[in-house]
Amino acid sequence: RTKHIYSIWRKMKRKEVDFDQIYDVYGFRVIVQTEAQCYAALGIVHSLWRPIPGEFDDYIANPKNNMYRSLHTAVLSRRSGRPMEVQIRTQEMHQVAEYGIAAHWQYKEQAKHDADFQSKISWLRQLMEWRQDVTDADEFMNSMKTDVFKDRVFVFTPQGDVVDMPANATPIDFAYSIHTELGHRCRGANVNGRLVPLDYKLKNGDQVSIIAAKRGGPSRDWLNPNLEYVTTQRARTKIRTWLRKQGREENIQRGRQMLDKEMHRLSVGMTVEGLAKLFNFDKIDDFYAAIGYGDINSQQIAQRVFDQERREQERLAAQNGILINTRPRSTDTSGGLMVQGVEGLLTQLGRCCNPIPGDPITGYVTKGRGVTIHRTDCPNVSNIVRRGDTQRLIDVQWATERSETYPVKIQISAYDRSGLMRDVAILVADEHINMISVEALTGQKNNLALINATLEIEDVVQLMRVLTKIDRLPNIVEARRSLG
Repeated sequence: RTKHIYSIWRKMKRKEVDFDQIYDVYGFRVIVQTEAQCYAALGIVHSLWRPIPGEFDDYIANPKNNMYRSLHTAVLSRRSGRPMEVQIRTQEMHQVAEYGIAAHWQYKEQAKHDADFQSKISWLRQLMEWRQDVTDADEFMNSMKTDVFKDRVFVFTPQGDVVDMPANATPIDFAYSIHTELGHRCRGANVNGRLVPLDYKLKNGDQVSIIAAKRGGPSRDWLNPNLEYVTTQRARTKIRTWLRKQGREENIQRGRQMLDKEMHRLSVGMTVEGLAKLFNFDKIDDFYAAIGYGDINSQQIAQRVFDQERREQERLAAQNGILINTRPRSTDTSGGLMVQGVEGLLTQLGRCCNPIPGDPITGYVTKGRGVTIHRTDCPNVSNIVRRGDTQRLIDVQWATERSETYPVKIQISAYDRSGLMRDVAILVADEHINMISVEALTGQKNNLALINATLEIEDVVQLMRVLTKIDRLPNIVEARRSLG
């Protein structure tokens, strides 16, 4: 083949060389059967023509990022003295070079693809057939972005280089994809000429410029899955590596603060020692350090606690319990409570503590109203034990299958500002949570406003997620669960 004039010009610009130093104006392609034959053919070529020093590339041993593989060499013709390029590859390598990675999959897997893969390949073939007929460039690009690249986004650096990122990637993910140090020092981002938050979801065509500090490191909050700061595993790994390099005492202190905050926010009844054992830590400081390092986050803690309680509930239920229905709060009434040793009793959730699935609970047999379900740390349960009425307390457990919602009271402390209630209401609605009631108290001490709200919550994990997001709103001091 003869190299196109435009390709020659591009190579001259890229390598900053004169036309005389372009050795692949004329090129030959040798197709063989096996990889070993590629190297054998290379030896024959070099024995027939004199190779040009510095013009040999082994893309078989070192493939390009797009999986292109081939041997490239440049030699001088004995007859004319002109340089020429010789490319040597197998038939499979040729398929990839000509038709892309999809052809490689087709070649390797033959007829093993699923229907979805085959439909995409068919769509690409159709695209090549009618691409010449498309007159609307916007329509063409929209089709490409929607149908082919729906799991990826392509953004630009300030220099115009294209960066391929997974869908929902953030500026922090982008920064770490460019350089680890840039990710560590990332403090803000400018997208298409405007400042955006660090949890901004990048879109196709965005031009991203990272605002970096001169020194410093990543925030532990970046690893919190509820905050959605990072999406890529590369970014998470780099952040954890940096945190591990910090002093152990600093991480122990930070881990203790983070755990205390989450236990207070969610009113977790388990002890720190009990939590540590769930993660196989014998020493509390090791547990704190792991949280400080970022190896354990608050969502993992909550999930481990609830999984442990569920296993215990299933064990007790298998021994003594039966399933009875709770008062339904949604269209699905499959949820229920495991009640040990009794059958058919009416049940109701205590309004004093409003337990939700995942909370440790106990039942109190009332006169004429069945069983009232309380959190085990409910003040009313403590009063029952104090007055010696424990014979009316029974063991109950949450059912493993449920799709109900439960009323949960939360309290939000914030410095009063215009639009505070609106922002909270919008955030709760965006989380698909129903707000049953809300009360705002202004003019409190230190100009604080108190918002008491009751939400319909599915489980503690959902509660933790919404509290975390409320905490991030401007002027919020604290958002926590209220047992009152």
